[in-house]
Amino acid sequence: QVRLVESGGGSVQAGGSLRLSCAASGYTGSHICMGWFRQAPGREREGVAAAYTGGGSTSYSDSVKGRFTISQDNTKNKLYLEMNSLEPEDTAMYYCAADMLIRPVCSPSEENFAYWGQGTQVTVSS
Repeated sequence: QVRLVESGGGSVQAGGSLRLSCAASGYTGSHICMGWFRQAPGREREGVAAAYTGGGSTSYSDSVKGRFTISQDNTKNKLYLEMNSLEPEDTAMYYCAADMLIRPVCSPSEENFAYWGQGTQVTVSS
């Protein structure tokens, strides 16, 4: 059973930084597409970033490009999201997700991801 557990959320002031972690377990394979998503109150869930665990190209939403960085540590089965220059608009519940199917491109498209964590809250104050 695939299990994803996020951590690292918290409250920061605008301009600050946070690093989210996602501990993954219960799957085999070294080239899994994993992503970060977020959902703010009253808004639809939004894809933030995605990358293959085996390395390669990354994909970001326009709203976070240049500020957020997705990375992975395969020795620890962990996925990270480094968030810099945080803005109040980044306030949301952040979710880690995994897509176990092989696709030509790994992108944060919600419909492709079958496994989800419980989320970690990020709050950015102005």
